[in-house]
Amino acid sequence: MVDCVFCKIIRGDVSCKKVYEDKYAFAFLDADPVNVGHTLVIPKKHFGTIEHMKKADFDGLSEAILKVGKGIMKISDGLNIMQNNGKVAGQVVPHVHFHLIPRFKDDGYLFDWKRDEKITEKENDKFLKKIKSFLK
Repeated sequence: MVDCVFCKIIRGDVSCKKVYEDKYAFAFLDADPVNVGHTLVIPKKHFGTIEHMKKADFDGLSEAILKVGKGIMKISDGLNIMQNNGKVAGQVVPHVHFHLIPRFKDDGYLFDWKRDEKITEKENDKFLKKIKSFLK
């Protein structure tokens, strides 16, 4: 996509601190990192969200995520891998990307999975029925 900032990075039109590149993926340090070494791994082909990706493209991307993730684990105490799809999920750049965030003991970065209201078993069962209908 011509106007996509990540596509511009891949083409070399926008500078970045490249971490890794192969046939399917491109990885670079996040310009606004959560933690030191915060790396984005993106597919070289433009996909807005993961539902547009084909298995071969995702497989190639996942190999790069694994490779970069293993490298990060050698120089950190832990690793968060996050991926957002759609604005409501926090996706800012509409190009599939995975955040690989190195974690260090006492780094001060808090990530809390708690909700104010508990999800009911009925809500989960309803979702389960719907998702299974799409996966047949």
